[in-house]
Amino acid sequence: MERKEQITIPRYLKIAVDIAVRIVSGNLSVGEKLKGRSVLSTEYNVSPETIRRAMSLLSDKNVVKINAGSGIIVLSHEHAVEFVNNFNSDEVLSQTKKKLSHLLRKRSALDQEIMDTTKQISEMYKYRRSNLINPVEIVLPKDSHVIKKSIGELQIWHNTGATIIGIVRQNKIFISPGPYFAFEVGDKVLIVGDEHVIERFNAFVTKKSSSYL
Repeated sequence: MERKEQITIPRYLKIAVDIAVRIVSGNLSVGEKLKGRSVLSTEYNVSPETIRRAMSLLSDKNVVKINAGSGIIVLSHEHAVEFVNNFNSDEVLSQTKKKLSHLLRKRSALDQEIMDTTKQISEMYKYRRSNLINPVEIVLPKDSHVIKKSIGELQIWHNTGATIIGIVRQNKIFISPGPYFAFEVGDKVLIVGDEHVIERFNAFVTKKSSSYL
C-alpha cells in the first residue's frame, strides 16, 4: 500500500506559532522579556539553533525584538495576532507548494516512462518486429452493441478471452486502454489471442445494438 506524503511543519515554525499564541492569549505581555535560548531549548526539547530560528522568524514579523546582550522582548500583540492568523495561509501554503512541486516532478518522470513504453509498443505494432506479439486488427461495425460502451462495462476479457492492446481511432493509437475507455464507430481494435479467442471476439462485437433491431 502506497503511503501518502504528509506536510511536515518545521519545529522552529511550530515554536514560533506557540510563542505568538501565548502573546495573543495574554500569557506573555508586550515588553516582557522571554527566557534565554538554553532555557527555551530545554522547555521545547530542541536545540538552541532551532530556538534561534524561531526567534528570528518572530523578529522578522515584528512580534518580538532581539536585543544583543539584553535578550528577546515581546514587541507587539497586534503583530502576534496577525502572525497566528496568517499561519495557515502563509507558511503551510509554502509547504504545500513544495509538496506540489515534488509531486509534479514525480508525475513528469512517470509520464516520460509511459511515453517511452507507449512508443516501444507502437513500434512493435507498426513494424511487427516481434513474433511474441502479433495483434489482430478488428474494425467495429457501426451497428455493434459495443458502441458507446466501455471495456469494463462489456467485460471483454471475461466474455471473449481477448486482451486489447490498443485502439486505432482516426490515425491515433491508444495503447492499453483502461476499463473506462468507450468504443466509437470506426474503431479498430487490436487484440491478441489464439484463433478461438479471435472468433469469440468477432462474434461478440458483431452483435447488433438494439437501436438497429
